[in-house]
Amino acid sequence: MQPRWVRWTVIVIVVLVAAALAVSAVPAHGAAPQPPPADATADYQLGGGYATTADVVSRDRTDTPTGRYDICYVNAFQTQPGELAWWRAHHRHLLLRKAGRLVRDAGWPDEVLLDTRTAQRRAGIARVLARWTAGCARHGFDAVEPDNLDSWTRSRHLLTRAGNLDLARRLVAAAHRQGLAVAQKNTAELTARQVRSAGFDFAVAEDCQVYDECGVYQRRYGDHVIEVEYAGPGGAGRAGFDAACAARGDVWSIVLRDRDLRTPGERGYLHDAC
Repeated sequence: MQPRWVRWTVIVIVVLVAAALAVSAVPAHGAAPQPPPADATADYQLGGGYATTADVVSRDRTDTPTGRYDICYVNAFQTQPGELAWWRAHHRHLLLRKAGRLVRDAGWPDEVLLDTRTAQRRAGIARVLARWTAGCARHGFDAVEPDNLDSWTRSRHLLTRAGNLDLARRLVAAAHRQGLAVAQKNTAELTARQVRSAGFDFAVAEDCQVYDECGVYQRRYGDHVIEVEYAGPGGAGRAGFDAACAARGDVWSIVLRDRDLRTPGERGYLHDAC
């Protein structure tokens, strides 16, 4: 029989190892999710990462973070261009279909909507997204920007706001456990109660100057909004960007980008911030 002090030593070691493992499961980038700093210079680099002096940077989940405040873009409610084959091979039952045909986003026909109609399918999508956001946290991102929350509006009346919000809540809960803040991406039509229920921490608002929606995000999130205005057809352009900066540039991060989010050196690249 072992002496009592040996048994107690073993117990203490086991407890300490378990505690260390628990701590290591939390991303070092911060267990308590924090929204981006207010009124910071921002850059929106979904078309590919490049050197920047901005304080807040959004990049695709397959890109590398900058080491500043980094936001990880995830196409959460539709397939990302180039990834449909992967979804078909691994999760074909999670793709939305009507009469046997895949339902595509009319504006982005290389993106297929994900099927949020049942709790079982939402749980399946959430498991995929949780693995992706875990990768964001592991690589050093601070927050997640889940796109196409409003896919129900393009679903030919197959999806509902309630189904998408349920998936959003699942995504937010997983990301928060991983130490990541989560953005509401567009979808100004959400009510204040729905925003609170989902648990979003800040907003990324595209073209809110154009659609006169900026006030909605300000009421929901105060200073924690990243506003992206675009040049070119349908965008605010330089004049709209200047107007946005005059109205909110002292409290928000406001970015002007080219619609295709090109990188420096590509023809048509445009970036400005206030």
